[in-house]
Amino acid sequence: MNYATIKKVDVANGPGVRVSLFVSGCTHHCKGCFNPETWDFAYGEPFTSEVEDEVLEALQPNYIKGLTILGGEPFEPANQLALLPFIRRYRELFPQKSLWCYSGYNFETDMLTGNLGPWEVTQEMLSYIDVLVDGEFVMAKKDLNLRFRGSSNQRIIDVQESLATDQLVLWDESSCL
Repeated sequence: MNYATIKKVDVANGPGVRVSLFVSGCTHHCKGCFNPETWDFAYGEPFTSEVEDEVLEALQPNYIKGLTILGGEPFEPANQLALLPFIRRYRELFPQKSLWCYSGYNFETDMLTGNLGPWEVTQEMLSYIDVLVDGEFVMAKKDLNLRFRGSSNQRIIDVQESLATDQLVLWDESSCL
């Protein structure tokens, strides 16, 4: 897997100061995408163990609230296989910090149905994610007043509560994960 960029101090992609990893590769090709260069799976640099270490090091300070993974598309099957070992490491090292993920895929119809490659990989990835912003960006529904998302069709999902209750639970902003 390649990555496009790492933002070591990001306040736009989740609450608090975060580290954001932008992966390369996306088949959605949403009209108006703010990051179209990341559609290409070969864009950027290889996501090596040294890069993983660099990201994990950036997460060390107490003022960093967590990690956000976006792109590109983290839930493309090839990206899931590359991200899962890294996400495991992140959770082991930082169980108190949150993990946000952005995906153009739909939580119920794509992720929970096993349509995105090996189900056990998707399922394990979801088990580590606190909050998921799902749904393709839709230019006709673009709204600059929305927090942490670009278009009104996108949802901010509390993944762990949704998995535990077997019902879609939207993220409660007052929890500030």
